[in-house]
Amino acid sequence: MSIWDKFKTDVGIDLGTANTLVYLKGRGIVFNEPTVIAINNKTGQIVAIGLEAQKMMGRTPSHISVIRPLVGGVISDFYMAQEILRYFLKKIKKDSFLNYIRAVVAIPANLTEVERKSTEDAVILSGASSVYLLEEPIAAVLGAGLPIDQPQASMVVDIGGGTSEIAVISLGGVVVSQSLKVAGDKFNEDIIRFARDNFKIAIGEPTAERIKKEIGSVLPEEDRLEIVVGGRDLSSGLPKEVTIKGSQVRNALASSVKQILEAIKNTIEQTPPELTGDLLQNGIYLSGGGSLLRGFDELITKELSIKTTRVDDPLTCVIRGVGVVVEDIKKYQPLFSLTVKPISVE
Repeated sequence: MSIWDKFKTDVGIDLGTANTLVYLKGRGIVFNEPTVIAINNKTGQIVAIGLEAQKMMGRTPSHISVIRPLVGGVISDFYMAQEILRYFLKKIKKDSFLNYIRAVVAIPANLTEVERKSTEDAVILSGASSVYLLEEPIAAVLGAGLPIDQPQASMVVDIGGGTSEIAVISLGGVVVSQSLKVAGDKFNEDIIRFARDNFKIAIGEPTAERIKKEIGSVLPEEDRLEIVVGGRDLSSGLPKEVTIKGSQVRNALASSVKQILEAIKNTIEQTPPELTGDLLQNGIYLSGGGSLLRGFDELITKELSIKTTRVDDPLTCVIRGVGVVVEDIKKYQPLFSLTVKPISVE
């Protein structure tokens, strides 16, 4: 370690569609909050960021907007994303007597050069001095504790909020990958649409999220789960309560789950034969909040005949992998400078 390294603050950032997680070298994960910001349209002032802003979703007066600045893993509102990042980095700078921050940022594997540059600019303008971009599948492999530099296949399926990242990793790089804009947010949309079409009731995203977490599944279960939720009756406009069963939620999610399964199959079909053989031995690893849907690992095992395992604490798998890199940036430098782009599966 050089003397200069002692005067740097190294952080890792997983700027996700649903949540932003920040890892600080030597301390671990220091922030884990929703990627949400509330702004006063009259004054332009920021009202809340993170968890406090999320509590306001669907409950604000007309002059306050609650914004999610990332859609499908890509920054859609540059300035709001910048404000969220500045909020976290300012907190880190308060704890450090130096302001030189090196940031390792996890990004989806299939981002265009323009989208990568947008992410890099947002982090720099938020207060970081230098930025390294790390593809999420590689971070997920590191977070799961799988071999990253061996000539053997490690396959990860990271189902986040905006995207599902599916990739086969070997020798420190992405061999085959696919990024699908079907993930946690799409599951919520499916539930909202189902409630509208079948119960003639309008529910918000927070309610759909609660339904998904409490009774969502992809395989039939012995326990007949159900939940009572309230919303607005579409015919009368008045409040209405309905009881939604787990089997109904499963049917609502079926189409999106099938798309993810097809994407996994397509990725395996594009994998070189030698690495495909490794998958039978090593299996598939699930990470991300979307993987917490009951039975997802069992469904993939059943459909593909490949053992599938959900990693420990899938919500933090990517940021833990980023943290591995943050603890020794010099060692993992080659992961940032790969010139060969991942193969995109159409």
